[in-house]
Amino acid sequence: MTTSAPTAVRHDTFTVTIDVPAPPSRVWEAFADPAVRRRWFRLPGRDATYKHDFRVGGGESARSTFRTLDGTAEGVAYDSRFVDLAPARRIVLTYETHVDDVLRWTSLVTVALDATESGTQLRWTEQVAFVTPTGDGAHDLPHVRGGIRLQLNGLAAALEG
Repeated sequence: MTTSAPTAVRHDTFTVTIDVPAPPSRVWEAFADPAVRRRWFRLPGRDATYKHDFRVGGGESARSTFRTLDGTAEGVAYDSRFVDLAPARRIVLTYETHVDDVLRWTSLVTVALDATESGTQLRWTEQVAFVTPTGDGAHDLPHVRGGIRLQLNGLAAALEG
């Protein structure tokens, strides 16, 4: 298969750590239970669809339409695959993000859940490959890292309520 995409792929790694006031079993359930997951994992835009199969070899698919500030519609697609699941301890997954059917980035993610006196310390470590940059690519990593931070803040809020 040939592609007109640039051959240079930029790689980055980042970790986001949050303290969640819930035990690891409840945090695990927030990933595993589709109803709880929908409270904190959402694609931007509207008319979103979600499919969730939380098992090794399973994955998650999500699609939405996002309107930019100038009113242009963009199709956003997220597809993941669960590689390793250790209940209430660890989740390893891969995912890719497409915008208008163009692969933008793909990642390997490890979510570690460690019990603390007040709940769970969640460590999200992501190794990301930016395949198709936005402009010069300078804002891609902050965009992905910021999106993960917002999702994880939403996870904590979903478990508090």
